[in-house]
Amino acid sequence: MKNSFILFLFSLLLISCKPSVAEADLTKINGYWEIQKVELPEGGKKEYKVNETIDFFSVKDHKGFRQKVMPQLDGTYLTNDIKEIVKVTNEEGNYFINYTTNYGKWKEEIIEIQDSVLVLKNKDNLEYHYKRQVPFSIK
Repeated sequence: MKNSFILFLFSLLLISCKPSVAEADLTKINGYWEIQKVELPEGGKKEYKVNETIDFFSVKDHKGFRQKVMPQLDGTYLTNDIKEIVKVTNEEGNYFINYTTNYGKWKEEIIEIQDSVLVLKNKDNLEYHYKRQVPFSIK
């Protein structure tokens, strides 16, 4: 009985530690995001040391787009002008980014969003950890 109570308290602690996403935080998604790692459901992870492309999000009133861009040494970005249409929705208190392209539709749950951290989880329980990309220039 004592072990069950301890397990219950530990579970409650884990649940309460999950960062919550508030409506006001959604504006933080706008901007350039560089992937750092992908955490696999089995506990493994894949680290990204160098990224040739980064994700640019532009969302207003829960609608917008995501676009892959390539940072250049002069501080500019190159793109192929392909945009994924996005819509942010609230489902039972959790926020999701719904993507639409000519080739398919999918969604990712926003697990965490801060000024410099973005964590998204897809239907396969892969967690994508991003950091805010800081522009640089060698001009």
